[in-house]
Amino acid sequence: MPVNRNPTVRQRRLARTLKEMRVAARMTIAQSARQLACAESKISRIESAQSGIRLVDLRLLLDLYGVEDRATRSQLESLSREGRLRGWWDRYSDTLSPLYADYISLEADASDAYSVETFLIPGLLQTEDYTRAVVRAQIEDASVEQVESLTKVRLERRSVLNRESPLRLWVVLSESALKHQIGGRAVMREQLDYLVSMAGKPNINIQVLPEDSDVHAALFGPLVILSFPESTETDVVYVDSLLSTLYIEEPGEVFKYSNLFRRALAESLPRKESIELIELIAKGKHGDER
Repeated sequence: MPVNRNPTVRQRRLARTLKEMRVAARMTIAQSARQLACAESKISRIESAQSGIRLVDLRLLLDLYGVEDRATRSQLESLSREGRLRGWWDRYSDTLSPLYADYISLEADASDAYSVETFLIPGLLQTEDYTRAVVRAQIEDASVEQVESLTKVRLERRSVLNRESPLRLWVVLSESALKHQIGGRAVMREQLDYLVSMAGKPNINIQVLPEDSDVHAALFGPLVILSFPESTETDVVYVDSLLSTLYIEEPGEVFKYSNLFRRALAESLPRKESIELIELIAKGKHGDER
């Protein structure tokens, strides 16, 4: 089988999961190779996403690793079958950076997303005009076509919130992000009203982190933790800044970010009070009256 020099995110996820399963089962690469009657190098290529894996071989490895749960096996088989498929975002390959495209792919497959936003409204909850204003501010020399293309991508990403099994979104939103006048007063009012309406959905939880919370000192920027339907699959942390994008998959580091999210959530206002504060700020008040 030829070396896969450009694996998709799904292929990399499957490869990482199979390696983690082998390690958890205390199996060596040599034992896995014997199960498939193949060279050890083939297992190494599978686990590094340099090579795909046939369904028959996947099932044999899952048998060896003691994976009996039917749902888990079915989900991993789907991941294998759909590994080469590209999503709707591939239409925007001329506009999107590879890292952003990877993130959209992960988001599309995730079951839960835990987001901490320190400066902006989360992308999945942005209005069209707010997104345009953000794109123009972040890319000073952006053409009209580039602004519109990136705005369309942001709007299409919302589909994960309305699909048959919608993404469960947990947002900790800094109070200061509600007060930044991105795009002007009218754009911001529409954005805050939209936030309130989205907060009414059962799969969306929005809580506001007060400006005076000490947790701000531990936050170095926005972060998102993505969880997946497969119980055996490791969460992924996405940390974004102006100059870099970082994916974190090592379980120990992911655990630290999960703890940070829990701290921020514990320091946030309850859901009902958070929505009341957003409504207050939308009316032009500063939140001091809460």
